[in-house]
Amino acid sequence: MKIRFKYADRIPPLLRNKYFLAVAIFLIWVFLLDSNNLIDRFSQMNEIRKLKKEKEYYKKKIKEDRKTIESLKEDDDYLEKFAREKYLMKKENEDLFIVLTPGEERRKSKQR
Repeated sequence: MKIRFKYADRIPPLLRNKYFLAVAIFLIWVFLLDSNNLIDRFSQMNEIRKLKKEKEYYKKKIKEDRKTIESLKEDDDYLEKFAREKYLMKKENEDLFIVLTPGEERRKSKQR
């Protein structure tokens, strides 16, 4: 003898199917409730992608810095130019005037 509920006819047949319910619960579990759910997995993959780009950027910067270091070791004129431009160094008997374009002013204020 089957027990029938009073409002069983109002439930769509798809929701009464035990296989559909099992698959739906499994998908909800995998997508939302599990500790390794897909939403977290996608955000982790996105983070990995950003970190790989950052890694490539820093590798490129390291290569540029190594070239600069080699140039500084070899060429004294380049060393003097680098010190004057980068660190605003000057000789004892000269005055130093710094002229910045509007774009450079914005960059300098953002760096501080």
